[in-house]
Amino acid sequence: QVQLVESGGGLVQAGGSLRLSCAASGNIISISFMAWYRQAPGKQRELVATITRAGTTNYADSVKGRFSISRDNAQNTVLLQMTSLKPEDTAVYYCNAHAATFLDYWGQGTQVTVSS
Repeated sequence: QVQLVESGGGLVQAGGSLRLSCAASGNIISISFMAWYRQAPGKQRELVATITRAGTTNYADSVKGRFSISRDNAQNTVLLQMTSLKPEDTAVYYCNAHAATFLDYWGQGTQVTVSS
């Protein structure tokens, strides 16, 4: 089992920045990669960014150049630095851990609201 706890969401004006944090605990050695997803009202959950154990990153086209995912292995934490935020970035952001056993673990979500 892996437990994930997100923090760092909030309300920000367009053009502003926020940093989300995801603290992982439990059987973290089983995690092959971690990711951030988001879900806006009335929309499907979408992938925002991923990072492997080796640090390889990947981003959705909609956030490339604005968001940055990183990990602190010593702290078992994954960060999502979000800059140049837009109203369309408003969503609940979820941390995800994908295990080598093909199990997926999710955090409780953190609300990000970008006002225009």
